Amino acid sequence: MEEILRIIIENLVENKDAISIESENKDENIIIFKVKVAKDEMGKVIGKQGKVANSIRNIMKAAASREGKKVEVEFVDD
Repeated sequence: MEEILRIIIENLVENKDAISIESENKDENIIIFKVKVAKDEMGKVIGKQGKVANSIRNIMKAAASREGKKVEVEFVDD
């Protein structure tokens, strides 16, 4: 699932080297992905009123449900 998320994020930003995705298992069925991108490109990933971010979350939830898991995607701004 992390690969799907990475592909989506890579297509949204220009500085692909600044992408960092950390995964954490909350329990055996819940995975939390923490996404970091370059500070000046966070707006591209979140989008106006969070629409892009919500779309990414929906895609990841659909991918996770195929595996019987739940996913949370957090966008971390340092």
